[in-house]
Amino acid sequence: MIPQGSQPSIQGPPMPAPTGPGIGPKRRRCAEACLEMLSMEAVRFFSEQQAGPSAAAALEAVGMRTGRQLVERYTKDKQRLGDTLEIIKYVCKEFWTAVFKKQVDNLRTNHRGVYVLQDNNFKWLQRLAPAAPVQDPAREEALKKLAISHLHLPCGIIRGALCHLGVVCTVEAEPKALPACAFTIKLANV
Repeated sequence: MIPQGSQPSIQGPPMPAPTGPGIGPKRRRCAEACLEMLSMEAVRFFSEQQAGPSAAAALEAVGMRTGRQLVERYTKDKQRLGDTLEIIKYVCKEFWTAVFKKQVDNLRTNHRGVYVLQDNNFKWLQRLAPAAPVQDPAREEALKKLAISHLHLPCGIIRGALCHLGVVCTVEAEPKALPACAFTIKLANV
C-alpha cells in the first residue's frame, strides 16, 4: 500500500531503444511494399474508372502532385540548384534514391534538351518481370503494355519534381527487358 500523501515512483531504469516488428529496417521495407501495392492499386483503379488516355492523365496528375510535394520536402534545407543539368543530376542521384531507393544507372543527353535516365532494375516493375524470358510475342507485347500503364505514375513524379525545381518538360517512359526501363525527359523551352 502507498502511504497517504506520497506519489508512486514510475521512473525506472532508462528504456532501451525500441526494437521488434514494425521498427527500423523492417518498418522501412513494409512502407516500401505498401507504396508498391498502392501504386499497383492506383493503376488498377484508374484503369477501371477511366479508359485510355484519361487514366494515364489521371495517374500522371497524381504523380505530378506527389513529385512536387516530395521535392519540396527534400530540398527545403538545400541551396537553390543552378542550371538544368545540375537539377537533372540532383534528380538522378538524391531524389531517385529517396523515392526509388537507388540511383539511376545511366544518364545520357544529346545537349539539345533531351535527357535519358536508364534504370536497369526499376523497383516498381520488379513484380511485373517474368521469371524466365518470354518467348511468345503476344505475351511480350501484353507485358510491355501493362508495364507502360504502371509507368505513368513515376513519370508524373519525375515531371512534378522537375517542374517544381523550374524545369518545364515532358517525361515519357519506355520499358526495356523488364524490370529495366528508360525515362526520356524533353525540355519544353529548347
